[in-house]
Amino acid sequence: MGEMGLRERKRQRMYQDVSDIAVRLFLDRGFDAVSVAEVAAAAGISKPTLFRYFPAKEDLVLHRIADHEAEAARVVAGAADPVDALRLHFLAGLERRDPVTGLNDHPDVLAFHTLLYGTPALVARAYAHLERSEAALAESLGGGLDARLAAGQIIAVQRILAQDNWRRIAAGEPVAEVAPDAVRAAERAFQRLGEGLPELRRDR
Repeated sequence: MGEMGLRERKRQRMYQDVSDIAVRLFLDRGFDAVSVAEVAAAAGISKPTLFRYFPAKEDLVLHRIADHEAEAARVVAGAADPVDALRLHFLAGLERRDPVTGLNDHPDVLAFHTLLYGTPALVARAYAHLERSEAALAESLGGGLDARLAAGQIIAVQRILAQDNWRRIAAGEPVAEVAPDAVRAAERAFQRLGEGLPELRRDR
């Protein structure tokens, strides 16, 4: 068991190291200007080995947000009021300036988001990530069409809130000025979700 744990840690370290190298190259020269072969060479591995870890070039970048795919599903698991649980979770993310909320002005975070949202191939791949997030959330909400419709609305709200925060900060607005608006926008958005999705509450 200890050996398996060590093996998994080494595997995760490989994912992280190769992704970090790739992102640095993409930020320096542009996503389209760097080949997978160049990333593999910089990481000291073969191209086939790289593809065993990352099936597509875009995954080298999206790896950084892959661990968020099941986040919404984890938050609502067992929650009496799933929408309120997600509201509190998002507000906590804003409070700690979690990059996934868009409310973060660290240069590396801004550069990463600029790379992500400014590269059509990465935007398209990111939608696959969102679809998996929706599917996982829908499953946690009970499955079925109604759960999928609700999950789609929730994931869309989180995405739009985060992108609005990022765009304002990328345009030069200080985090301290954006933060109060971000909190108000999140409160308003999740209130509307709660009003529109009362059937999700499990304490009725």
